[in-house]
Amino acid sequence: MARSDDLKALALSCLDEMKAEETIAIDLAGKTSLADTMIIASGRSQRHVGSIADKFIQEMKNRGYGNARVEGMPACDWVLIDAGDVLVHIFRPEVRGFYNLEKMWGADRPVGLAAD
Repeated sequence: MARSDDLKALALSCLDEMKAEETIAIDLAGKTSLADTMIIASGRSQRHVGSIADKFIQEMKNRGYGNARVEGMPACDWVLIDAGDVLVHIFRPEVRGFYNLEKMWGADRPVGLAAD
């Protein structure tokens, strides 16, 4: 669990540093075997979404977490980074509103970084 918590903290730090918007962290422990945490954030544009994703992917490599599975990088409307214990979804706002993952997982409120 320590690895999961460290990875979650790294993701939240990268998202904050890259000025991601409306970041929420959803605790999935005991709800699914997919991951322990799902983080959802928005970027202002396709370029911003791609930059946020690149930052997190690079920081994971730099800190020895290895390579994550990544989907959606060419278009950058919605990038999914599957880091094992942590799933990170980065959306353009319009795409995020359409899929509304927060509602599906019952977490439709922003979560501050200090609250987790």
